[in-house]
Amino acid sequence: MVPISYNLRSLAVRKTTTLATAGGIALVVFVLAAVLMLSAGVKRTLASSGSPDVAMILRKGSDAELSSGVEIPSVGLILANKQVARRPDGTPDGVGEIVVVITVDKLGTEGVSNVQIRGTTEDVYAFRPEVKIIEGRKARPGADECVIGRAIRGRFKGVDLGQSFELRKNRPVKVVGIFESGGSSYESEAWTDIDAARTAFGREGIVQSVRARLVSEGSFDAFKRALESNRQLGVDVVRESAYYEKQSQGTSLFVTAMGTVVAFFFAVGAMIGAMITMYSAVANRKREIGTLRALGFGRFTIMLSFLLESVLLSLVGGVVGVVASLGMGTVRFSMINMQSWSEMVFTFDPTPGILLGALAFAAAMGLLGGLFPAVSAARMPLIKALKE
Repeated sequence: MVPISYNLRSLAVRKTTTLATAGGIALVVFVLAAVLMLSAGVKRTLASSGSPDVAMILRKGSDAELSSGVEIPSVGLILANKQVARRPDGTPDGVGEIVVVITVDKLGTEGVSNVQIRGTTEDVYAFRPEVKIIEGRKARPGADECVIGRAIRGRFKGVDLGQSFELRKNRPVKVVGIFESGGSSYESEAWTDIDAARTAFGREGIVQSVRARLVSEGSFDAFKRALESNRQLGVDVVRESAYYEKQSQGTSLFVTAMGTVVAFFFAVGAMIGAMITMYSAVANRKREIGTLRALGFGRFTIMLSFLLESVLLSLVGGVVGVVASLGMGTVRFSMINMQSWSEMVFTFDPTPGILLGALAFAAAMGLLGGLFPAVSAARMPLIKALKE
């Protein structure tokens, strides 16, 4: 086996081509890792919004809160089910809510975007204990007030503590608090009183979804059968975690597909660069190849040596790209969620699997880019090589 130090020395000697090729591979790995991290961030943000012991009730045939509608008298029947957990005061652990999307002017850029408004009840904080007010206070029931998630703070005109924005024309609400919820999608919403939302958007007599915390995860099937068999209710029941997992699929698939296409074309360019670099190395080292052959190293060993050199070159670029992609973990990226059609803020999630996968992709580029030059080096006639 040809010593690895021989390959390392060769890469160090050809500094310019080594750096150029490694830089191209680093760019590919950075793009690929960033895309996969954003896709994972979309899934994590939406998945953290749901809990497996919470059942979500929508109108039969609806696949999202925006298109759903459950009559208020049905809410009491739903929450009276024996599978619904009770709070310490004996009340059912559930909540009915209104969800609408409004258009608000963006700050920092021209144009508008959509913000999701959730009309909810005062006891929502008991139902979602992970939601904490970090600045200001809770909105008062019946008042034209709201609290906003920290992810959208300052991204839209009037959407900041102490400011106001309109739910509808001539229906302003004042932002009195900022909340966080562990990085979930709720942090991209504004919450206001459910009655104020009903009045503003003409949703009198209904809620758009009901959530109920069950006595256990295992009681979901019984709860689902009881409600869906009641034709008077006319509802579908899903686990909240499954609902948000489905919500993430469209956005995650779009991000992954677009990013993969870009990364593919970058990868082709990087592999061509690696191939040119290795062909150049073979052309400039014919005498070295001949010497190695004369010393007893076989064709296969020569081929493996050049392949190893190509992979090492790619891994150098891959490590640089992966390290650079870690910086994306501090970046917040906003985009339209394809299910709710509202703007959500996502973070890049640098999981170990993504980082290792990006390095493996870099190694694969090195193998493919160095294969033909390595074969060329191995097939070079001994006499011809020594004459060069």
